[in-house]
Amino acid sequence: MGTAVHEAIRSARIAAGLSLRELASRIDVSPATLSAIENGKTGVSVDRLQVVADALKTTAAALLDPSSGTTAGLEQVGRRSDGATGAWREFLPMSIDPVLAAAIEGFVDTGYHGATMRSIATRAGMSVPGVYHHYRDKQDILARILDLTMDELHWRARAARAEGGSSVVRVALIVEALALYHTHRRELAFIGASEMRSLEPDNRARITESRNELQHMLDREIDGAIAAGELGSRHPRDAGRAISTMCTSLPQWFRIDGPSTPEQIAREYADFALDLLRRT
Repeated sequence: MGTAVHEAIRSARIAAGLSLRELASRIDVSPATLSAIENGKTGVSVDRLQVVADALKTTAAALLDPSSGTTAGLEQVGRRSDGATGAWREFLPMSIDPVLAAAIEGFVDTGYHGATMRSIATRAGMSVPGVYHHYRDKQDILARILDLTMDELHWRARAARAEGGSSVVRVALIVEALALYHTHRRELAFIGASEMRSLEPDNRARITESRNELQHMLDREIDGAIAAGELGSRHPRDAGRAISTMCTSLPQWFRIDGPSTPEQIAREYADFALDLLRRT
């Protein structure tokens, strides 16, 4: 996303007379996340830009850099990380640059600390200076990979939730979306689960906050289902975290050529989640 878009969001918020905390509440993110967006420290998807625009009573196009035009601006903001335009259950091949593709392969094979900029360059078929032309350092590459992961997880979970007619159905749909991602995108999910400790403090705090937003989304639907008498958990927060952990552990054992498809696993995990919430 171009800097002008970040500045436009901040200017529009101030013009609307909203505090950072007030706008963050309206768009269902933390003040820290909104601050990172306004300061250009994190990207924002097209879907989230539209949510921001709605909250500020403007349009996404109006928040884009006017010198670049609406179409170019949308490309700067970033489409869904897989480039897909279909439903949240659809997983098309990701459109990523050769450096990121090489880094993902390297981080899975040898871990973040085992990979070097030279080894990434070799996998990408590029020179080391060529890699540095695109990314500041290896930390920059890791942060970008996790940003892609969280962006995709957020839009898929939100799209899944939007299809539910009740809280209990929304719980099942969110879990299905999480399980689908962690099987279809198991390499990215594996890096996200195993390399959080390798992030520098600012990046770790930002990604942690993004993860917490997803957990809070699930927690709110669990609370709603309990309030509606659809679920009966005595320990909803513990159950919610157990459900999320169940999904994030999938890349450790799931294989695409195994006996179960991602779709079968996702449906089973949604059932497991509801059973757990009824029994705890």
